Amino acid sequence: MNLILIDNERTWKCLLPLTYTRPVSEVRLGILTIKEKWEKHLKTKASYSCKDHLREKFPVAFKAGKANLFVASNVMPDAKLVVSIKKLKSGHGLKKNGAFIAYYGVQTFFTADLLNACTEYTGDILSIENVWDIFTKNGDALKADFDLLTKGRKSAALSKNNTVVGKKNLVFLEKGAKAESATFNTSNGPIYIGKNAEVMEGSLVRGPFALCDDSTLKLAAKIYGPTTIGPHCKVGGEVNNSVIFGYSNKAHDGFLGNSVVGEWCNLGADTNNSNLKNNYGDVKVFSYETNGYKNTGLQFCGLIMGDHSKCGINTMFNTGTVVGVGANIFGGGFPPTHIPSFVWGGAEGFDTYRLEKMYETTQRVYERRHKVLEAEEKKILETIFRETTSYREWE
Repeated sequence: MNLILIDNERTWKCLLPLTYTRPVSEVRLGILTIKEKWEKHLKTKASYSCKDHLREKFPVAFKAGKANLFVASNVMPDAKLVVSIKKLKSGHGLKKNGAFIAYYGVQTFFTADLLNACTEYTGDILSIENVWDIFTKNGDALKADFDLLTKGRKSAALSKNNTVVGKKNLVFLEKGAKAESATFNTSNGPIYIGKNAEVMEGSLVRGPFALCDDSTLKLAAKIYGPTTIGPHCKVGGEVNNSVIFGYSNKAHDGFLGNSVVGEWCNLGADTNNSNLKNNYGDVKVFSYETNGYKNTGLQFCGLIMGDHSKCGINTMFNTGTVVGVGANIFGGGFPPTHIPSFVWGGAEGFDTYRLEKMYETTQRVYERRHKVLEAEEKKILETIFRETTSYREWE
């Protein structure tokens, strides 16, 4: 089965700035990315139908003359949906409330008219439509991923120095995972510790929670679920209902709540974000779809930060702040609630963060993880820089 995960234009825009640098299916929700979920459920490899500037890094693999399975990249799989998809005959598909879910056929690319060949799916689906869905729906996705990854398997041993409140079988450690003198509470959901991940002494963790491969929860961290810390991260301080994609650090004290942080980000010591307005009203965030502020309908909404962005010590982010790609934020006071991509500064104003300077920093960051900033990634960043010029009004 040749699986192709399709981005639609509206969803891709609604998930910016996180999707500037990745297809929708590379969003992490729960423990796994959306692509990883589909690959595990269907026991196959997936490729991407995505924006032009991403295709070199995230190629598509059509099979001409053979059936391809096209799936909406913002939809999460579950057992019932997978059964329905596997029953599809060539030339047929599924939709939900008129929105595309899946299509199976010999077409070498998906076109909107094929939606006419899709029948209405009667089951419930979990999907992401807006950037804040990533943290609001993370709990359901995390519980589903936990069941998927741990079914029929035995956890690595949990040291007796730890305290478990609730069901002990809802704490699962992968090979090489370590935890000492920590407290795990599974009353509200499971706790998953990935391969070679470490929970340091004094940490307090309430599930549902995932600490993915090779990540570290630092001394005396306080975690409120549902929270996901992706692979190769270092996190300390207080975190509540947030998702960190991977390769990012919040290594020191400070509060992160109801937030989503992309890859290769760094939050300086004592960085804090507000997740609740003083008047307890709904939070509005900047929307790249409408090029204006959009009501989330949420009372709690914190920080959305795109890849490669960083902030200095004691940074204060106001409720519903959206930070683009490659921003470097520092200084006193509250910076604006929309911080464009590739800027340098803070509350007192911004200058352009030139690509050459940004590349120098990024290469140093990559070297710490034994990685290299490849030419294909530079092309992606160059495209984003050009496409976001209008947000940097001084240029």
